[in-house]
Amino acid sequence: MLKEGKLYYSISEVAKHFNVNASLLRFWEKEFDFILKPKKNKKGNRYYTPEDVKNIETIYFLVKQSGFTLEGAKAKLKAGTEKVVEQKEIIEKLQSIRNELKYIADNL
Repeated sequence: MLKEGKLYYSISEVAKHFNVNASLLRFWEKEFDFILKPKKNKKGNRYYTPEDVKNIETIYFLVKQSGFTLEGAKAKLKAGTEKVVEQKEIIEKLQSIRNELKYIADNL
């Protein structure tokens, strides 16, 4: 889990949080350059803002969890990130409810 309240996160922190390689984050940076633009220091190290992390979470949801192709994910994001985030939150709530119901059924 990423520490709350930080202004910037290193690429290794973000990669660890999403359980992906740093190379995948760099690749996504190129593919989704319209919403993902981490800051770079003089050495070229990438630093992600909390907003960048939210965008990565949305990309991760579309590509890794929902099975979208990169082109499909790009189209969905260009159509509106707010709707994607809303759909993601609904799916997470439904999964939570399903898990609770399964727990109740298992304990009857």
